[in-house]
Amino acid sequence: LARQRLLIKGGKVVNDDHSVVADVYVEDGVVQQLGPNLNPQPTTGLIVLDATNKLVIPGGIDTHTHMQFPFMGSRSKDDFYTGTKAALAGGTTMIIDFAIPQKGCSLIEAFDTWKSWADPKVCCDYALHVAVTWWSKQVKEEMKSLVENKGVNSFKMFMAYKDLYMVNDEELYEAFSCCKELGAVAQVHAENGDLIALGAKKLLAMGITGPEGHEMCRPEEVEAEATQRAITIANAVNCPLFVVHVMSKSAARVISNARREGKVVYGEPIAAGLGTDGTNYWHKDWGHAAAHVMGPPLRPDPSTPGFLMNLLANDDLSVTGTDNCTFDICQKALGKDDFTKIPNGVNGVEDRMSVVWEKGVYSGKMDENRFVAVTSTNAAKIFNLYPKKGRIAVGSDADIVIWDPSATRTISAKTHHQANDFNIFEGMVCHGVPVATVSRGKVVYEGGAFSVTAGEGKYVSRPPFPPYVYKRVRQREQV
Repeated sequence: LARQRLLIKGGKVVNDDHSVVADVYVEDGVVQQLGPNLNPQPTTGLIVLDATNKLVIPGGIDTHTHMQFPFMGSRSKDDFYTGTKAALAGGTTMIIDFAIPQKGCSLIEAFDTWKSWADPKVCCDYALHVAVTWWSKQVKEEMKSLVENKGVNSFKMFMAYKDLYMVNDEELYEAFSCCKELGAVAQVHAENGDLIALGAKKLLAMGITGPEGHEMCRPEEVEAEATQRAITIANAVNCPLFVVHVMSKSAARVISNARREGKVVYGEPIAAGLGTDGTNYWHKDWGHAAAHVMGPPLRPDPSTPGFLMNLLANDDLSVTGTDNCTFDICQKALGKDDFTKIPNGVNGVEDRMSVVWEKGVYSGKMDENRFVAVTSTNAAKIFNLYPKKGRIAVGSDADIVIWDPSATRTISAKTHHQANDFNIFEGMVCHGVPVATVSRGKVVYEGGAFSVTAGEGKYVSRPPFPPYVYKRVRQREQV
């Protein structure tokens, strides 16, 4: 295979800390040179992309996806092929998915299963978080093995989905302690699963069976309480905490306050929560309402997306994911008479970058550098991928997006590449569009056309003890 050589000319290179007009020369999938008026030789076989009047940004890292996920009696529509292809079209060049074992089952087997699904299909690089859904000596040993042998440095615990994935406080304490010993980042889905189960029973008994019941049985306080509890338990063992899909003002405030108190905690709002709201659960069309069902739910308070974006812009919240987990109208209809049976999940892997640009940068809440931080760099730092990922610099992986801040596009299920028949951002006009996406030094998407094959992406190992997270933790341990 001829070495692909690439020159990106005349664009403004935007990293999280500064922007500079410069050319970028790429060879062997890595950035080799960065500077004005580069003229790499020989010119034969050199692919040149003109980025004049455009931004050249690090490819997005989506910290939260669920491709081909078997869940709630169904399986999510986007598999590792359609999902990662859609990601590339939206300017995302790496996803981190979740390997989730059933209670009592092996974490290593779950990891191997997910990897066997992903490897032949992925169009972009990926990594795997692993979920801890129960606790035992075996789980502890397997966590150690995953960190040492499989390149895993993050584990997710569910405080919701009672009797399916949920763990109790004692199990959380054990899992957090183990993460801390291993140098991994502990993640939580923060909702009070006991209260949700009781609330759902009560609503169904009252005859409330529609999608609005989903939000009513898991109101904001249930998310805020669990977020506070997780932070308290993590702080007790000096373990860094990453709260996934922060959906409400109250949960976001809890994280913000904890950070002010010096706790090592990171919050991840998602595209859905930044781009739309939970008023959709009361929509008169059942299919429309059900299409927005996800856990934790979108919030009916319409000022929530702007509030979350302000916190994201000011570093109270740290990164953006999508929780991309798509189910079509037929799959959602499994819950037509009972909201607790509607498969939870929405789209976003293709839309995230444009939604964050539109609601964050175009609206004046954040600048281009902060945009790069929250869509790519901070994720790379937290999960120990930096500076290979999340930065455009000599020696970094050539995961690069040419971004046109003045172009617009209208999001629609008719034109998106996600495998779903519904898009929760339908009709949203976004300023800021990826013109070309480069993955590992290869132009994989340009002007609406793909040149990528299944399996071209690679699994990326992540070493433990990410310095960005653990420097403070280690120092506190000594003190």
